[in-house]
Amino acid sequence: MSNKMKLIIPGVAVLLFLGLSSIFVVDERQKVLVLQFGQIKQVRDDPGLGLKIPFIQEVVRYDGRILSLDTDIIEVTPSDDRRLIVDAFTRYRIRDVVQFRQAVGIGGVQTAEDRLSSILNAQIREVLGADQVTSNTILSEERRNLMTRIRDNAQSSAEGLGLEVVDVRLKKTNLPDQNLEATFARMRAERDREAADEIARGNEAAQRVRALADRTVTVTISDAEREAQIVRGEADATRNAIYAEAYGADQEFFAFYRSLEAYQNSLRNGNSTMVITPDSEFFDYLRSGSGRDRSEAAQDSGAND
Repeated sequence: MSNKMKLIIPGVAVLLFLGLSSIFVVDERQKVLVLQFGQIKQVRDDPGLGLKIPFIQEVVRYDGRILSLDTDIIEVTPSDDRRLIVDAFTRYRIRDVVQFRQAVGIGGVQTAEDRLSSILNAQIREVLGADQVTSNTILSEERRNLMTRIRDNAQSSAEGLGLEVVDVRLKKTNLPDQNLEATFARMRAERDREAADEIARGNEAAQRVRALADRTVTVTISDAEREAQIVRGEADATRNAIYAEAYGADQEFFAFYRSLEAYQNSLRNGNSTMVITPDSEFFDYLRSGSGRDRSEAAQDSGAND
């Protein structure tokens, strides 16, 4: 190999190295600054290839996507003096990469997030500690409006960092541990009181139902007894009419039938012992196989006439 070729090969290698060192690639997810001795020379936020001066200029890359930041857990005191432990997070992105670089310098994203976290904590305390904001408001559907206010206020403060605050969310809004048990005790007492009220109202309604049912039963029994008395009276009247008709048709048979009923009633339930005088009329139909003496019956009939 000639001396000339020996000189050309290293030169080509150097030129190739310098050419590759002057080319950089911009990803679609990134925003890129080209710095020369700390001064911004180029701003690239569109994907593709870029050129820089090797060894003199450097490329600084920043994420252009929406980023997430969890804030520190802080304690706030709403207007009703009930302390709350608040845990929040935010979503943000680099809006102006030049302003961002000028604000945070070489600290980059970490410095920006530290400042943004301080801004968010201050705005959370300011919004949730306002005069008309209570713990019930924070725990209700109104918290959406509160989060929007925190985001807007934080955006105003974060504009100087070249950031855009996209969203702010309150993940947790709990009472401190020392207050939880007292709060739970109050909640249990309130639920017990409501349960006692419901039981009392239920017992009162049950008493009204029972009283109405008892009155209905009493009225129904009274009406039934009244109707039964009417039916029994009508039956007795019918029976007496039948007895009267039978007596008029055959007085002797009627007397005989009534005597048999008397014998049956007196000897009911196995009772066969009677204390009575032997000549009592009660035994008229027992002493004679044919009933009372017809002559006596005729005499009685004549006497009655």
